[in-house]
Amino acid sequence: MLRVVILGAAAGGGVPQWNCGCRVCQAARTKHPELQSTQASLAISADGNHWFLINASQDLRQQLIAAPQLHPSPGKLRHSPITGVILTNGEIDAIAGLLSMREGWPFTIYAHAKVLATLKSNSIFNVLNEKTVRRQPIAIDQAFEPALPDGSPSGIEILPFEVTGKGAWYLEGERRATNEAGDTLGLRIRDKATDKFLYFLAACAEVTDDLKSRLRGAPLVFFDGTVWRDDELIAAGLGNKTGQSMGHIAMSGEQGAIASLRDLGIERKIFLHINNSNPAWFADSAERQTAERAGWSIPGDGMEITL
Repeated sequence: MLRVVILGAAAGGGVPQWNCGCRVCQAARTKHPELQSTQASLAISADGNHWFLINASQDLRQQLIAAPQLHPSPGKLRHSPITGVILTNGEIDAIAGLLSMREGWPFTIYAHAKVLATLKSNSIFNVLNEKTVRRQPIAIDQAFEPALPDGSPSGIEILPFEVTGKGAWYLEGERRATNEAGDTLGLRIRDKATDKFLYFLAACAEVTDDLKSRLRGAPLVFFDGTVWRDDELIAAGLGNKTGQSMGHIAMSGEQGAIASLRDLGIERKIFLHINNSNPAWFADSAERQTAERAGWSIPGDGMEITL
């Protein structure tokens, strides 16, 4: 049985963002605290005792406090059920939370060699002693099974695959090419005992024919929901970048996620990595109603799903 906990659903900065006065952030601070959300991450488990994180945002400490499934076992002075962290990219909101896991508990970081090289080149991540926190490279289109603490198989098979996207923005000065291999990964996560599976894509700039063939008929897909419309940040006066320029597809539009994934027979579709600018956060908005009519959900932090 595959268990999934949605630790956070928001994009970088969360909702509300610390320095943002847009209508979503204002509402989240005042009349609608239910809009508050931490940055996108999942926890997955096949046995309910050992958990793997999918990305580690800077909100991780708060997320772990809020998730009883991830608390230390009663009576143990030092313990965590977290066995590993799988990284899908090198963005700050995917890796910064690793610094909150520096207290000496053993676990493994699974990531593309490019992301591991980014961690290696930044000395601040040396607080994660590699004798305790192993770093294991993963390869595109090569399935792997993360291990339990004693080295036994976890029962979870993970297949990383390449997704159209963009490299971490803070590395743009070092390498400006977009969509290099390993910059943006999607994951197929399968319970080997039940054969139930899901897809996780926190970032995606385009729904290609290859991606459609992968997602067709899937029981559950978590998909990039950063912006409702491509020019959303510009139209709202919040920035000068489009969703595409940041490596994210819009929810709406002829080439957007809702239209592109409409006829693939996906049983359950959930948006993640939703920016504070996105009006679909509001339950009574036309945008939310459009998404829900198309079979999409906007989740809340802490929601658990079992497959």
